[in-house]
Amino acid sequence: MNRFLIIVVIICFHAAISTSKERVEYLPGFQGPLPFHLETGYVGVDENEDVQLFYYFIQSESNPKDDPLMLWLTGGPGCSSISGLLYEFGPIQFKAEHLNGSLPTLVLRPQSWTKMTSVIFLDIPVGTGFSYARTERASHSTDLQYAKHGYEFIIKWLNSHPEFISNPFYVGGNSFSGHPVPIISQLISNGNEGDTKPYINLKGYVLGNALAFPTEKNFQKQFANGMGLIPDELYKSIDGITMAHILDPNCSAFSFSIKLPSQRFKEQQSLSGFYCRDELDRVTEYWANDDNVREALHIRKGSKGDWVICNADNFTRTLDDVRAYHLNLSKKGYRSLIFSGDHDMIVPHQSTQLWIKELNYSVTDPWRSWKFRGQIAGYTESYSNMMTFATVKGGGHAAPESNPDECFAMFKRWISHQPL
Repeated sequence: MNRFLIIVVIICFHAAISTSKERVEYLPGFQGPLPFHLETGYVGVDENEDVQLFYYFIQSESNPKDDPLMLWLTGGPGCSSISGLLYEFGPIQFKAEHLNGSLPTLVLRPQSWTKMTSVIFLDIPVGTGFSYARTERASHSTDLQYAKHGYEFIIKWLNSHPEFISNPFYVGGNSFSGHPVPIISQLISNGNEGDTKPYINLKGYVLGNALAFPTEKNFQKQFANGMGLIPDELYKSIDGITMAHILDPNCSAFSFSIKLPSQRFKEQQSLSGFYCRDELDRVTEYWANDDNVREALHIRKGSKGDWVICNADNFTRTLDDVRAYHLNLSKKGYRSLIFSGDHDMIVPHQSTQLWIKELNYSVTDPWRSWKFRGQIAGYTESYSNMMTFATVKGGGHAAPESNPDECFAMFKRWISHQPL
């Protein structure tokens, strides 16, 4: 009997540390209780659940019972999804202000996509953000394992949140997530066809400035030349340009020390606002490494050392081309929104247009401008495979970050089945 009780205790303890979910009502840096529903937690995946994936879940601020649910993956690979939450389209963001060594201030973002969609911001692959491995073997992953882990995550997450199983479901991401998003979407589709439980109400996927095939770099010099950044004579030289947004200042001109986040942050406090993206990343690292922040987010003690915005040390790429996944999903009739900030030189919009054209679907809504507040916000075209492509005028590699108003309007129209 004693041996049986020991086994039961071990099993229960294992389950307790493998999956968890906690409500977050207050966050250091934000004044008062959060006016939206934020939950954080871990879901164990992989063999013996040795990969512990951390997530931030925000319920739709409109009608969470019926509104779509989206799983969001940030690029990198290995960049924390907190950048999607705090930098791009979550309900809170850091206030750009002169800092005096205290924690940065968090304020509400009026252009949050959670106004009409529930969003799970997932730290993936293993080692990203607050996600961690319980064994050395589990700390290493490939892009195909990344997708498998993402699929296993959503299966287990929905099993622990049955109230969202019937909601329309989308997978979204940007940059490198252009690889795992269509693969996870296909795994979900295959699982539904194979009668895997729960049945996931997959409707489509969303990608921003996303990698799809290995020729994006071929378009970078062409893009720079076409934007007037370099003349024909300097066609082979694009040094000194901020690749993520060609109008942003070149942060390499500044000397950022490589020290602990708290020390690094204090050295930056003389700057007013966030002049460089590097500075914003360091502010985020300082915030996420604060003990009070970790306690508020319900981070497991001892599970993570220094938190960094991006970490791809143990990640291996094995797949370069995911166009076949897009083609397969198109044949199955899933919707997709593919958007590109037109000032991004990492994944130029010309390369995205090329692979979309190579899918060889007929045009249903020819190339035209789409508008916001009476002004041209970009250009769009739709196809018979239920795919919509849109550019965001003046947008960078993370278009919702550089153009929050336009991207909010774009996403709201698309997710509501309205034309852009």
